Amino acid sequence: MSDLETITQKIASAVGENSGLGKIVKFDFGDDGKILINAANVPNVVSNDDGPADTTIQISIDDLKSMAAGALDPMMAFMMGKMKVHGDMSVAQKLAPLLKG
Repeated sequence: MSDLETITQKIASAVGENSGLGKIVKFDFGDDGKILINAANVPNVVSNDDGPADTTIQISIDDLKSMAAGALDPMMAFMMGKMKVHGDMSVAQKLAPLLKG
């Protein structure tokens, strides 16, 4: 199983049927793929499709794994340019607790 598949499954289980986000969020890992969280409808759907999103988070899979492990602070990652957020920043902030672990 690839890192992308593993992370997709973890995010899907963290998001559940109704995350309360109410928006569409995309993780863009560049050449490693994408994860699209459609939380605009219930049940929420997590896939590896590409598509329009309210918020797009650009980050490497390794940096996302470091963040989930608690080794990389999300604010530091953002300030260091390791993570870029396009669109609604408040959605990215709501997503942060779902990514722990």
